[in-house]
Amino acid sequence: MSTIWKENGEEGIGLATLANGQFWGYRRPDGRVGVRNHVLILPTITCATQAAKQITELVQGTVSFIHQHGCAQVGSDYEQTFRTYVGMGSNPNVYGVIVLGLGCETHQARSVAGEIAKTGKPVEVVSIQDHGGTLGTIAQGAKLAAKMVKDASRQMREACDFRELMIGTECGGSDACSGLSANPAVGFVSDWIVDHGGTAILAETTELIGAEHLLANRAVDEKVAKRVYEVIDAMEKRAYLMGVDIRTGNPSPGNIKGGLSSLEEKSLGAANKAGSRPLQELIDYAQQPSKKGLVWMDTPGHDIEQLTGMVAGGAQIVLFTTGRGTPTGSPIAPVIKIATNSAIFEKMADNIDVNAGTIIEGTETIEQVGQRIVEEVAHVASGKLTLAEILKQHDFGIWRIGPTF
Repeated sequence: MSTIWKENGEEGIGLATLANGQFWGYRRPDGRVGVRNHVLILPTITCATQAAKQITELVQGTVSFIHQHGCAQVGSDYEQTFRTYVGMGSNPNVYGVIVLGLGCETHQARSVAGEIAKTGKPVEVVSIQDHGGTLGTIAQGAKLAAKMVKDASRQMREACDFRELMIGTECGGSDACSGLSANPAVGFVSDWIVDHGGTAILAETTELIGAEHLLANRAVDEKVAKRVYEVIDAMEKRAYLMGVDIRTGNPSPGNIKGGLSSLEEKSLGAANKAGSRPLQELIDYAQQPSKKGLVWMDTPGHDIEQLTGMVAGGAQIVLFTTGRGTPTGSPIAPVIKIATNSAIFEKMADNIDVNAGTIIEGTETIEQVGQRIVEEVAHVASGKLTLAEILKQHDFGIWRIGPTF
């Protein structure tokens, strides 16, 4: 396989590689392929997030995120947060990681670093307590990050098959057009990726309530079908344990204003993002799929939390449909924003990459818009920046499933 360098955003990259069923990516030591070459400054505790942020301001080529987790967590909540940290660092879009800790927290930086190192990528650990405070930590972290970025800059993109691509799918700020335009177009892309040997992740369990039977009927076996009903039931029971109906918060006020009448209507539209291929497995939050094809990740409907879960699970690119508009992005994976109607595409031109409103207007079919999105995926996978990346929209949030002690 030849090694070729292409400038970010060069016209023709996506279309040329698409014709050969390939894109230009970065091969990692574990065999996976990244579409970006980030050095991640990963804070394992909220106390370290500001130091991590300052390192990213000093060293070009680094990314990080702000969060409030990492200590006083126990049981399954601890395990899920740990899995998310490790998944973010292990994502193939990351060249190397500086794991930044305080020193006394529950989620120890060395434990997180040890799991990420199993991928074969370079990993370093810096501790605020061990390095004498904030200033010493920033200095040491920046020094290590600068060397890592220099090493990363030497790596060339190479031709990679679409079977090595994993896309996440998401809808946020949905409206009455979502299930008619952008979501079915993303379903076309999901099928296309699966047919080319890749993986498509469906998420947002909350927003599949009422449409679960459609997905269970597509399960590859009875075990997967049973799991579909189990995760839906568990999600509803979480709300009942709080003494509330999940439908009091979903659809959101914006969804209702956009024309959605009920959670079931919203779910039927959201399920369209899954296309029509068999459901191979149903995985936990931030878990890496064990099978190729269509995969369902059990996540909440909260946009940032479910986006983070899919990226931690290994998604290199996320397709995000919106009818009301959103600036959402990720520090690790490029997020391609797709408008469900032309009005919001024009109104939020700073944030939305693709317009699927032409389906509503009757000037394009679902398949035609889907093909345009496939071409955009090829461009972005090969280096083109999304609007969320350009605006440095580095959103991050973990689905917490337990109290802090």
